[in-house]
Amino acid sequence: MNEFPQIHWDEGGAPHVARWRSEGGTPPPQRVAIADDRTTADAAFRLACEGTALLWRGDFQNARQLLQALARRAERKPRKAAATLTEAFHRHRMAQAQRARTLGMLLIPCAADYRIPLRRAPDIAAACNEAYGEPAEDFVVSLRELLGLIGAHEWRKKGVDIPALGARIHPHYGVFSPVRGEYVELVAQAALPAGVLAFDIGTGTGVLAALLARLGVTRVIATDTSPRALACARDNIVRLGLGKQVEVVEADLFPPGRAALAVCNPPWLPGRPSSTLEQAVYDLDSRMLLGFINGLKDHLEPAGEGWLILSDLAEHLGLRTHQQLLDAIAAAGLKVLGRVDTKPRHPRAADRSDPLHAARKLELTSLWRLGVI
Repeated sequence: MNEFPQIHWDEGGAPHVARWRSEGGTPPPQRVAIADDRTTADAAFRLACEGTALLWRGDFQNARQLLQALARRAERKPRKAAATLTEAFHRHRMAQAQRARTLGMLLIPCAADYRIPLRRAPDIAAACNEAYGEPAEDFVVSLRELLGLIGAHEWRKKGVDIPALGARIHPHYGVFSPVRGEYVELVAQAALPAGVLAFDIGTGTGVLAALLARLGVTRVIATDTSPRALACARDNIVRLGLGKQVEVVEADLFPPGRAALAVCNPPWLPGRPSSTLEQAVYDLDSRMLLGFINGLKDHLEPAGEGWLILSDLAEHLGLRTHQQLLDAIAAAGLKVLGRVDTKPRHPRAADRSDPLHAARKLELTSLWRLGVI
C-alpha cells in the first residue's frame, strides 16, 4: 500500500496513477481531464468550478497565463453586501477558500528528478529540494502551489531586509515572512528588563530572537514546533553569526525554566488555518495566544516581563473583544505594565477594494508588557 496520496486519471485510453503532492493537505481530485494549449479559459473555469481538475499537457507558460485567466474569472463573482464586519470576514474567508479550490484545479506533472516534462518549463529542482527534500518519484501538483514554491525559493535567496536588525532574514518555504515590520520595530524600541536570558516563543524565521541578541540579550532560547520553522530559524541565526547567543529548540510554547523576558507574536486572528502559512495568521481557539498568557507566570523570573505582540484586527472584526483579552490576562495572574501601539503599514490597510478595509484602517499592532501580579 502506497504511503502517499495518489491521483488517478485516464489518458490515451489507459489508466494512469502518480503521487499527489499538496502541502496544504488538499485531497487528490476525483475527476481529472487532460488540458493543453487548445483549452479555453471559459471551458477550464467551468470544469474547475464543477470540481474537475485539469492535468496540463501543453506549454508551461501558457498554463501560467491560463491560471491568471482563471483568477480573473474567479474575481468576477458578485459579492453580497454584508451587514456587519464579522459577516464580511466570514464571507471573505469562504470566498478565499472557493477561489483557492478553483485555482488549485490546474495541475502540472513533475518527474522524479523534479523536471517538468512540458515545453518552456523552468528549472524547479532547487526550489523543490528546499520544499520537498530529496526527489523520490513522479508526482502531480497544482500549478498554484508550484508557483508559490518557486516564489518562496526566490524570497529565500533574496531575503527580507529588516532595518531594525541591520540585516536580511531569509524565510524558508512554509514559514511566514517578516514582511510586516512594525512588530519588529516595537521590540527594537522597547526597554529590555534586567536579566541575561530571554525566550522567543514561536520563533518562525528567528527574526525576534536575532533582534534580542543584537540588542544585547546574553542568551536567547527560541522555540517552535514546525520543523520548517526550526530549520529556517537555525539557518538565519547561523547566517547572522549569532549561534553563540541564540539556541533554537523544538518546544510547544515555553522551554523549561524561567527567563527575564518572554516574547511572543502569536497569530492575530482566531480561526482554523487552511495552510502552513496561514498558521501565522489564524490561531484555532486562540490556542497560542492563551497558551502564552496562561504559561507566562510559571516561566518568568521575579520582576521579569512578558511581551505580547498582537494586532487588534480580531476586535474590529468582532472575533474577540478587548475585554476578553484583558480578562484572560487577569485570570492568568498577570498585570499590564504598559502598552505601545503602532499603525500597520502593509498595503491592505490602504486598499479600499478590500472587503475588510473598514476594519483594517482601524487596526493597531501593540506590544503589551505583562508582569506577574
